[in-house]
Amino acid sequence: MASFVDRVVLHVSGGTGGHGCVSVKREKFKPLGGPDGGNGGDGGDVILRVDSSSTTLLDYHHLPHRHATNGGNGMGDWRNGKTGETLILPVPDGTVVKNKDGEVLADLVGEGSEYIAAAGGQGGLGNSSLSSQKRKAPGFALLGVPGDERDIVLELKSIADIALVGFPSAGKSSLIAAMSAARPKIADYPFTTLVPNLGVVEAGDVRFTVADVPGLIEGASEGKGLGHNFLRHVERCAALVHVLDCAALETDRDPLGDLDIIEKELDKYAVDMSFAGTDGDVVPLNQRPRLVALNKVDVPDGRDMAEFVRPELEKRGYRVFEVSASSHEGLKALGYAMAEIVRDARASVESAPPRVKTPTLRVRNADAKGGFTIRKEERNLQPLFRVLGDKPVRWVAQTDFTNDEAVGYLADRLAKLGVEDKLFKAGAKPGDAVVIGEGDGVVFDWEPTMIGGAELLAASPRGSDIRIEEFSRPTREEKKEDHQARRDARAAARAELEAERKAGIWTESVNYKHNPPTAPKDGE
Repeated sequence: MASFVDRVVLHVSGGTGGHGCVSVKREKFKPLGGPDGGNGGDGGDVILRVDSSSTTLLDYHHLPHRHATNGGNGMGDWRNGKTGETLILPVPDGTVVKNKDGEVLADLVGEGSEYIAAAGGQGGLGNSSLSSQKRKAPGFALLGVPGDERDIVLELKSIADIALVGFPSAGKSSLIAAMSAARPKIADYPFTTLVPNLGVVEAGDVRFTVADVPGLIEGASEGKGLGHNFLRHVERCAALVHVLDCAALETDRDPLGDLDIIEKELDKYAVDMSFAGTDGDVVPLNQRPRLVALNKVDVPDGRDMAEFVRPELEKRGYRVFEVSASSHEGLKALGYAMAEIVRDARASVESAPPRVKTPTLRVRNADAKGGFTIRKEERNLQPLFRVLGDKPVRWVAQTDFTNDEAVGYLADRLAKLGVEDKLFKAGAKPGDAVVIGEGDGVVFDWEPTMIGGAELLAASPRGSDIRIEEFSRPTREEKKEDHQARRDARAAARAELEAERKAGIWTESVNYKHNPPTAPKDGE
């Protein structure tokens, strides 16, 4: 089972935003109190964060699919949905984030560095947020937008100052164990080192990190061996140290031949542009400062070989050190030479002036105004117009197409954005197919005079309700005037009926209850 993974393909997706709510406030004596639907919560983000306790990408090798929490739906009584929880994915220091095409998206260096790998979707608005003076009673709400969904590549590139490179069993692991507190696996067979090892070395007042990279062999650039897969771990190094085995058991090998092979493999390796210096240039591995360590001089044959090849190496311009990992001979001088290179590299970085990016002046394009473009295509020998832009695509995703009023609201938004005018200019005719978004998208049969959803509320504008009117509490004086008006109206009605009775239309007085008839007097 793998215990160290330095490259994975991660499938991340942000949380989907919650849907808005359609609700109407209902109270005693006020059955239609207006819209009170709450908004949906935003979906959670997926964030990559550098964590010092993380040293490998093994967890994402076993579980490559990661999804953030969705946002909650809105509810009535102006209650908004819960925001989705952010998913934090810890990564080792030195992780490089790329897309599937190899483009560098982020270089995460330093504790706490973050990168939003997938943003959460926006929550939909409830009908209370969609209400206005002209739209007092929206009968629809906006849907939540799905979060970003991406496939990214994570590559771990160790942060080290010096890299030890060489053939398998050249003694690189032994050297790093002798110069630092690192304890890598050491054995007398090739490819003992299967993972990069890091060790901290102190030389005088300089403290630096040394990386032990799995051995290189001839043809590594074509995929042979293990070293080429791990050369990404030396891309951040300021210098390289060639560890040459002076006591190799193979008769067809010698230190000079090993050096030539390693140099050829370094020439074929292309460093990422993400590691450009302050001047914007990337220094290839074979052009960085290099030292040569002739290892295993404690063996008699090894010392003789070191004395034989040293003049030729110095003639080529290399600084050569005869060392022994087992007897620690020459390690102190090698350590101080490494420290000198590291000190110079750090000083050059600190003294380099900061790069100021020159702003690029772009002429404003009239067609780009409004945040959308229209592209004319052809499908089944029929014209098709494709509308592209963040706003139109997001608005379509927020629309509930089962609600005609919501479709009408979408039509109003697109018309206000200027889509209809642009379609006219692009040559669209009534009945032509219009697609919003890439791929299949949402297809409409375009009708310029269409007023979607207005037929539902013929007596009032879209988004209003004739049953909901402005209601104000009457004052005491207004109540008195209203009561007196009703009394006067009743008195006038009684007088009118009494006049009709006297005219013979009615036989009973309307004031019978108030003035009951009396007994007739004698003689009447």
